Amino acid sequence: MKKIKIFMMMLLAVLSFAACDDDDDDSKQSIISEYTLNDQQVAAQKAKSGKDKAVLLVAFGSTWTNAFAAFDETKRAYEAAFPDADVYFCFSSDICINRASAGEHGESRNYYEPRYLLHAIGAAKYNTVYVQSLQVIPGEEFANVVAAVKKFANNGYVKDAHLDDKYLKNVEIHLGMPLLNNLDEVDDVAKLLNDLYKDEAAQGVVAFMGHGNPDNYDSFKANVRYTQLEEALQVYSKNYYVGTVDMKGNYKQDVMTRMKNKNIASGKIYLHALMSIAGDHAHNDMAGAGNDYWDASEPTSEDNSWYEFFNHNGYTSVVPQTNDNPLGLLELPTIRQIWINHTKNAELLEDAYHSMYPEAE
Repeated sequence: MKKIKIFMMMLLAVLSFAACDDDDDDSKQSIISEYTLNDQQVAAQKAKSGKDKAVLLVAFGSTWTNAFAAFDETKRAYEAAFPDADVYFCFSSDICINRASAGEHGESRNYYEPRYLLHAIGAAKYNTVYVQSLQVIPGEEFANVVAAVKKFANNGYVKDAHLDDKYLKNVEIHLGMPLLNNLDEVDDVAKLLNDLYKDEAAQGVVAFMGHGNPDNYDSFKANVRYTQLEEALQVYSKNYYVGTVDMKGNYKQDVMTRMKNKNIASGKIYLHALMSIAGDHAHNDMAGAGNDYWDASEPTSEDNSWYEFFNHNGYTSVVPQTNDNPLGLLELPTIRQIWINHTKNAELLEDAYHSMYPEAE
């Protein structure tokens, strides 16, 4: 069996205090130097286990220990679902990579960018490669995944370390879509969420907090999936609502307006993260409790958590938890299975790309 040693040396930039998930203040962004094999000797190459198929899972990333556990559980689920493949896992966010390595929340983990794992997979010459996005909607972050895979397929990823063109010409590259890729999947997810939370919906509002994209970054017009999911859930109960932290017109105050328009002005509101994992957004923007998460002078401020916002507007906020943490979607086996099914049914990269960009030649 051919053995390829792992050489993983990454130059960490200065860490800032901003959250891993996102931050619009450029001064708070962690800056990562350009990597090349020449000056960093970075290669994420793993000895093949005798299999000719590889699955690369691409998450945005996180620094929370409960999120690491969700990633581990997801990788194990994929290994069980794809016994004929080697399964790899990576983060697309440089900031999350840096801060996970630094142990921002106590546990240190080393994750790497897709380009290094893709180069490793190519160097090991797997015959078939599945790249699975663990995003919820096909928005900005998924567009970045698509760009990464296209660059790999075009042999343009790592400077001065090009892969074998003959290999790349023959390798099968499949692209797995995000959770809510089309309207049929919206309906499927709505049914599964109702199966999980119908008892809560019988007692009060069940509000899901997704991420969403700012208007300028709404790739593939994916924000509509949140509206569609709310509509699909309300077929089961008027008590289901779906909002975001970053989609204009669908913030927590917009959710409350829609609730009041249906005469829901008080009562319990159960809060759940509509994100792959429960990271900074779930712990802070959604579930943050106490004075640090409420500014009465700016009640709709994005710094005010959903928990405090609804508590201060006549509702009783409840954040269901498991092992003292809210859950992300990857921790719900029936929802996670949809991602697995996407991988099993993943189109070849060229077909998937042209279905998203029909004008492309």
